[in-house]
Amino acid sequence: MLCERFRDVLACSSTHGILAVDIPIGLLDEAQPGGRTCDQEARRLLSHRASSVFSPPSRRILTAKHYAEVRGEGLSRQAFGILPKVREVDRIMTLRLQNRVYEAHPELAFCRMAGEPMRFNKKTMQGRHERLCALKTLPHAWVRRIVYDLEMHWPPFPRAQVAPDDLFDAGVLAYTAFRIARKKASCVPSDPPRDRRGLRMEIWY
Repeated sequence: MLCERFRDVLACSSTHGILAVDIPIGLLDEAQPGGRTCDQEARRLLSHRASSVFSPPSRRILTAKHYAEVRGEGLSRQAFGILPKVREVDRIMTLRLQNRVYEAHPELAFCRMAGEPMRFNKKTMQGRHERLCALKTLPHAWVRRIVYDLEMHWPPFPRAQVAPDDLFDAGVLAYTAFRIARKKASCVPSDPPRDRRGLRMEIWY
């Protein structure tokens, strides 16, 4: 099932289930060099894969419609591209909801799984193979089903909606949610600061 909106994801998930999402939760009011503390620490852990962690927009510019409006804010075009999703999650997120919806990062999760950062970009054939091999090391039956689906190039969503690397990210974040639920996951920083609304600014893996 492909959900287009964050509300749809919440609606089709258990009210007690854990979700790991690759969308920033907890935002700075004003941009600062390097982004949030969790973004900076995640980059240090990922070393040569650090560029996969971008600084999210500050809450002040969430309503921007054009990239020209955020020039000088230190926001990359990639980060601006997901601004509507960041805005949607930020509008919905509450302190209570953050008890079951956690910000996570696929590259950190693969790093944890393999014991070191991935060597290749996830959009390359080498990167996909590397991540598939990492997922194959997991013993859980439901993870093996994910691996089977990936190898069979399922589900058949249009590439414009779901790129192949999105499926690998979804698989490893499902495992991250599993680890969070069993209190075996880690987050950066270990003592996360909170934003103006009280939301924790942290990244789990």
